[in-house]
Amino acid sequence: MTLNHHRYIVAGSVLVDMLGYGLIMPLLPFMVQTWGGNATIIGLLGSLYALMQLLAAPLLGALSDRVGRRPVILGCLFGSALAYSWLALADSLPLLAAAIALGGVAGSSMPVAQAYIADVTSPTERTHGFGLLGAAFGLGLIGGAAIGGFLSQFGLALPPLVAATIALSNAIYASIVLPESLPPTRRRASSLPFRNLFGSALIALQASSVRPLLIAVMLLNITFAGLQSNIALYTLTRFGWGPDQNAILFVFVGLCAALTQGVLIGQLQSRLGDAWLASGGLGLMALAFAFVSGVHTGWLLFPLAALLAIGMGLAVPAITSLVSRQAGENRQGIVLGGMQALISVALLIGPASFGFLFDRFGGTTPYLAGGMLLIGAWLMTTITIANPSILIRSAEDPEAQV
Repeated sequence: MTLNHHRYIVAGSVLVDMLGYGLIMPLLPFMVQTWGGNATIIGLLGSLYALMQLLAAPLLGALSDRVGRRPVILGCLFGSALAYSWLALADSLPLLAAAIALGGVAGSSMPVAQAYIADVTSPTERTHGFGLLGAAFGLGLIGGAAIGGFLSQFGLALPPLVAATIALSNAIYASIVLPESLPPTRRRASSLPFRNLFGSALIALQASSVRPLLIAVMLLNITFAGLQSNIALYTLTRFGWGPDQNAILFVFVGLCAALTQGVLIGQLQSRLGDAWLASGGLGLMALAFAFVSGVHTGWLLFPLAALLAIGMGLAVPAITSLVSRQAGENRQGIVLGGMQALISVALLIGPASFGFLFDRFGGTTPYLAGGMLLIGAWLMTTITIANPSILIRSAEDPEAQV
């Protein structure tokens, strides 16, 4: 069996992980409401999933350095099958929370999958391998929303049961044909990174040249994570939408994001540059959020969702590029790692805060608050890129270093 085939098996594990996430998020409000839960509980469950991924991902990566990639990947696949089955059979909020927590842990295989690809590819082939993982990531999100929305017409238990079947089939197939990529001679007893979860974020924020951009990234992700966890409840209470209609919206957003990152950004980057793409993308997101709270007809959410997806698809790669450039060649790893830690924190804050605002102050309040956060992110980014001395500062300047 060729190494190319092994890449597809590993990409399949990532697809299964994201399939579950894309399936759960549109259905979660309807499951929670079955047992009398409110928007705050929905948000907390979304934050729980993000917390378990934040804790598990670096630990699984370190574990795979010790015992090999194959057992960790297989464990995640079997764990996902168990989590989805548990989700389908849960008959109370505590059991639902336990299933989501297990799903978060099992769905943290991306670092291990990336390590597997790095093990079996040459440096020149690695970008293509990572691109395959990225495609599986996006396809899983879109496919999960589509499957969940369609199958929910036949009961809320059916979508997670189908996801469990897919995960179990993939796990059994991988256990038969997927070889180990890390031989025992290359394994090492990595220290488990409990203490380093947020250390890189604090170090990265010490750099004055990138601090505004890092804060903007965090604000952006707080709003988007809050939207993901809250939008299905918002459309249910405001327009009476069910899981199938929300799934169509999620799929539409995913397609717009894929089109933006696959086609549009390549055309615009050469013409406008990263600075204006970052500012323009954040401006589009703020505009979309500002109008969501005033929408009175459900179909008007689609152009706003397109605006939001396009804005995020433009802003995130552009800001990442700016941060990487300002960090300097010797500090890109720790700064970009710090940015990822800040994103993880944002994924914890967003769902819980949107849920609380929804219950305490009304359904439109989270989107007004999110619009204000995005305006703040836009101002920080625009002021930063308007300062030529910041953009051209040499990597040798101490102020540009972390």
